Amino acid sequence: MEEEKIKKEVRKRYAKIAKTSGSCCASSVSCCSGPTTEQIGKMIGYSQEELTAVPDGSNLGLGCGNPTALASLKEGERVLDLGSGAGFDCFLAAEKVGKKGKVIGVDMTSEMLDKARANAKKGGYSNVEFRLGEIENLPVADDSVDVIISNCVINLAPNKQRVFEEAYRVLAPGGRLMVSDIVLLKPLPESVQKSVEAYTGCIAGAEIKEKYLDLIRKAGFAEVKVIDEKTYPLECIVSEDTIEETLDQLNLTLQELKETANTIVSVKVSAIKSR
Repeated sequence: MEEEKIKKEVRKRYAKIAKTSGSCCASSVSCCSGPTTEQIGKMIGYSQEELTAVPDGSNLGLGCGNPTALASLKEGERVLDLGSGAGFDCFLAAEKVGKKGKVIGVDMTSEMLDKARANAKKGGYSNVEFRLGEIENLPVADDSVDVIISNCVINLAPNKQRVFEEAYRVLAPGGRLMVSDIVLLKPLPESVQKSVEAYTGCIAGAEIKEKYLDLIRKAGFAEVKVIDEKTYPLECIVSEDTIEETLDQLNLTLQELKETANTIVSVKVSAIKSR
């Protein structure tokens, strides 16, 4: 798929999610079909305390990990969230960095930004700012943040190398990259690769794991490490009530779908800008 078409479809889908306050279960092929947003949150690493600490409507069930739990955020630090959605991770980060710190969320979907800003106002977050922009072209100054987090978003970017180059640019020397994302252990079936719904559902755009890590290194990062890796559950890819429709749509057998699911993994990756 062409880059502009991908971006258009991603915006369209996540604008719909923002308006309906739902998870990314807007289709039969999804990165989180079935479970509730709270169940998804617990499954991917958020505590009950974290899930209830933010304004209602902040958690849309769109993540695949808990980057803020890994980032070891400190008071006074400047944090940037790539693909901030309705602000869930930004608000958790804001609590950790305190009033002396700063959190910036960047998202390319204006409907998501409207929702995030409303949530920030509702929660009284004075140290959080949301900016409209693409993560391939960040509206952020050079060397201006200490930590970058991202949760199940980079896989949606057509040019992932550019994303990591931009992340490197805006991080201050010694800054940390901490992301949760979807990667692949082997290539997906062609029918899945070509599916627009699978792309916007965080699957078809995912990179092979080793290539993903290499892209981070090529951007200049050091100490690139996989902190955690988990196979993505089948129920988080397709719900039971739409499985027949999905099999037909992707021209797969149930066994092929299960094998495909086993190649999709959620990883938590850390890296450092050493200079």
